[in-house]
Order: sequence, then C-alpha cells, then structure tokens
Amino acid sequence: MSEKGTPKVVDMKVIPVAGKDSMLMSLSGAHAPFFTRNLVILKDSAGHTGIGEIHGGDYTCESLKSCIPLVLGNPTGMYRSILDNIRKASTRPAEDDGEGIQSLDLAKLKFVVKSQWAIECALLDLLGQYMELPMCELLGNGKQRDKVETLGYLFYVSDKEKADLPYLDESDSSDPWFRLRRQEMLTPERIVEQACVLQEKYGFRNFKLKGGVLSGAEEMASVRALKKRFPAARINIDPNGAWSLAEAISLCKGTHDILTYAEDPCGPESGYSSREIMAEFKNATNIPVATNMIATDWRQFYHATALKSVDIVLADPHFWGFDGSVRMAQLLNDWGLTWGSHSNNHFDITLTAFAHVAAAAPGDPTALDTHWIWQDGQDLLDNAPLIRDGYLEVPKLPGMGVTINMEKVLAANELYSHLPYHDRNDAEAMQYLIPGWTFDSKKPCLVR
Repeated sequence: MSEKGTPKVVDMKVIPVAGKDSMLMSLSGAHAPFFTRNLVILKDSAGHTGIGEIHGGDYTCESLKSCIPLVLGNPTGMYRSILDNIRKASTRPAEDDGEGIQSLDLAKLKFVVKSQWAIECALLDLLGQYMELPMCELLGNGKQRDKVETLGYLFYVSDKEKADLPYLDESDSSDPWFRLRRQEMLTPERIVEQACVLQEKYGFRNFKLKGGVLSGAEEMASVRALKKRFPAARINIDPNGAWSLAEAISLCKGTHDILTYAEDPCGPESGYSSREIMAEFKNATNIPVATNMIATDWRQFYHATALKSVDIVLADPHFWGFDGSVRMAQLLNDWGLTWGSHSNNHFDITLTAFAHVAAAAPGDPTALDTHWIWQDGQDLLDNAPLIRDGYLEVPKLPGMGVTINMEKVLAANELYSHLPYHDRNDAEAMQYLIPGWTFDSKKPCLVR
C-alpha cells in the first residue's frame, strides 16, 4: 500500500564548499582568491533529492546543522511548519546588535542572511518534484515569465600580481571574458571594455557598476563612459553607502539622462540613519533609489517606506527567504514600487534559485544582479540554466529542474577544507595594495 500524503524527509546533509574568485573591488576591500558557500541536500522517502545554497562561513554551516532534527521525518508538504519551527527554535546571538548591513560591516552579514532559506529552497525543490511542477509554480501566484532579465554586474578589478595570493589565472583561456575577468580594470576605458565583452558573451542590455572603490567623481566618469558607449542601456551604480549625502547629491543631481537609479548612494551620518539620509537624497535629486542595505527585513522595510527612502527593494531570497522575497515582490507591485534581487558570489544552484524566484515575481522587476558571470565555469550542476541575450532561462522540469553533480560538490568541499579560513575576508588582499588598510564605511577602498 502506497504512503499517503507528501513524502517525508529522510536525510539532510550540510556541505560547505568553496570556489575561485577574481580580485574584485568594493567598499569592503578586495575579494579573496576563494569564496565559500553552504549547500543543503535533502532526500525524501520517494527517492527525490532537493538542493539549496546559501552564504558561506562556519556560523551559517553550524546553524544549518543544528536544524537537522527539526527537518528529518517531516512531510515535505509541511515545509512552512518546518521553517516556522526553525524560526521559533532560533535565538538571537549576543553579538547581533540589530545594525544589519547599513554600514556594510561584513561581520554582521551572517546575521542578515538566514541559514534556513537554504532548507526552504531544498524543501520546495522536493515538493515541486513530488507535484511534478517547477518550483516557481509553488511561489506567490505562480510562474509569471519564462525568462528573467539580468544585468551585467561590473566591478573594478585590481592587479592580482600585486598580491602574493593564489588567484586563478585564466590568461590561456580561449574565452575572451574568462581571460579579461582576471585582469586589472580600474579606469573608465577598462570598465567599458568589460561591459563590451560581457555583452558579447551574455547579451546584457543593462549594467550596474560596483562603486565604493575610487573617488565618486572617478566612478561617475566610468558611468558616463558606459552611457556614451551604450546609450540605450540602463546604467546604475552601487557605492554601498560610501558617499556622504552632500557628495551623493553633487554627483547625481541632474544625471537623469545617465543614471536609471542609484543603489545605496549614501549611508548613516550626523546622527541620522541610512533611511533618513537616503530620503533626503531622493528629495534633492529625484533620482530613484534602490537598496539591499537599509530594508533587509520587514521592520526595516516599514520604516524605509514610511520615509519614502527607496523605490526599488533588492530582496535577495537569502535575506528574505523564497516565500518572503516573492511576497515582497507582490507588495511592491501593488504599491507601484519595483522589486529586484541583490546577489553575492555564488554557484549555479543559487543562479537557478534566482531564476525561479524572479519567475514568480509579478509586475515588471528590475534586471537582476548576479555574480555568476564571475564564477561561470565552476558548475556544481549538470544542467545549470544559461544567460542568453541578457536573460536567464527558467528551468521547466519539476522542482528546481536541475541535477546536482556530487563529484563536483565533493571537489568543492575538498577545496573548502584546505582554506585557512571560511568567513569572507576582504581586508587581507588589501594589505598588498595599501599596507595597514582597514575597512571604513565612509572611505572608498582605494582612497586613503
């Protein structure tokens, strides 16, 4: 006699993994040669495998492992109750001061990212396979589109040869983008070259430049150069709150023909929160504002919208959860605001998850961020979705619609096990560029 109800979870594995990165620059410093992530792999009583991926680090890994007793033995159809039980069992760490990342302190990122969202992803993957439906059909009002627009995420890149660290060398690659992404790119000309090569490979129509690296004037010069080269493109910049309010207004006022939006152009100052400061920026410039720093939970979102601080909420499902991210998209659509998703260094499991979440977002989302272009070629899946003509395809098979390659996962886990540390550290590589460098949320990383 067949088992009634949805299959039960019979196994849960948490596997930390690592991949290779370029010397990308941001306000927080320089990316290390390696990035880390945590994978969740669930198996159910019907023989299905569900997968999820989330931020790396020992804190998140141990948090996931502590959830195993709350997941095993439960029917996949009870995934909401499973997640609620995890939430109720969670306690707030003493070192979590509630500040979040409005000052981009990476030490606090682990408190903004919720480990259980990797479990949610894996459970939805299992449930979709059982119901023979793509995961996006289980979110919100179901599938809204077959492909998701993505943008070219541009970064300043430092010269890896200046750092005695094992950065990947792809100088012999036959792929023009793979060769270029490991080279120094710190001028407007090189940023435009980066965008050209990305458009050729992935078909991007729109671009975002990660700022917080050079002076604001130099970064806006790159933005202007991009707009001149791609006049029909939507061009955006994200300095992660590095600019003062006065500087942000000076740099952005009158740039409506250049900037589509400014992402977190300024942060807390003079006793005022980022939400208050960004509201003043909007009032002074009328430039639309996006954020992934000042509205990372519902309470923050309430205050941000009450002050009319933001127009675009980049609701990364690793911050909000899959259900929460789509719920945010529904609310923003009803209110006449815009939904999008922020990203971090990630493997193709997260790329697939982004495709499903964005496929279920109603309205007209802004083009999604993805770091995947900087990790392309390090697949953990046999059939990762592709970015073509500027769009990320949405898998049509049940669940996530992809198959994990355990041989590659175990190799990534082996790499992880040999790393000297597992948490993100953007300060180490900076010592080779600026000895004694320390993070300062109000100083672009190369301005000292």
